[in-house]
Amino acid sequence: MSKTRKKTTVAIADDHGLLRTALARLVNSFEDYTVIIEASNGKELKAKLQESIIPDIAMLDVNMPEMDGFATAQWLNKNFPQVKILGLSMLSDEKTIIKMFRLGAKGYLLKNTSPEELQLALTALINKNFYLSDYVSEKLVSGLSVDIDKEEKAVTINEREREFLRLTCSELSYKDIAAQMFLSTRTVDDYRASLFAKLKVHSRVGLVMYAIKNGIVDL
Repeated sequence: MSKTRKKTTVAIADDHGLLRTALARLVNSFEDYTVIIEASNGKELKAKLQESIIPDIAMLDVNMPEMDGFATAQWLNKNFPQVKILGLSMLSDEKTIIKMFRLGAKGYLLKNTSPEELQLALTALINKNFYLSDYVSEKLVSGLSVDIDKEEKAVTINEREREFLRLTCSELSYKDIAAQMFLSTRTVDDYRASLFAKLKVHSRVGLVMYAIKNGIVDL
């Protein structure tokens, strides 16, 4: 008698009931995945997690009432760090993406993604612990490989550049970063331009992803 293969378990938190139900049905249609929790917001997800089996993956809508995706990601990362968080939103701006990753997300998808890409994202989270959609990576992290199994080319980063990278991973503006580092905004712009060239990235998200992948900032 053949042994049944264990399925990857998934929780979905989204305040749009029809979308949540459709997502659950879609995920359940994938051979190796099963949805074990559905919640309308982070607060409901917390309650269900405390009385249910802990999922392998949590798909979180960014905009939810009572407890949004940001707060939920932060709580999950602190209390259940083994859960791989996949951010889900219609928002593709740098600030939202940076914040979700800073709070513990390992992947980010836009809600208009295809079923094939959703399955690809889930598989990447399990196998590689990391995923960025083609759309987001092309738009915001051009030139930076998102495959964490690949080693970065040896790059020399001095301590002031490391400090700049750590602050870049926060929600501070470049002007605020300059003030915190006791530098002029022009000097900070020079740091940014230099690191863009050195790391072969073209956006703030690219800098953030490099810092996360290379242990310069802790999640």
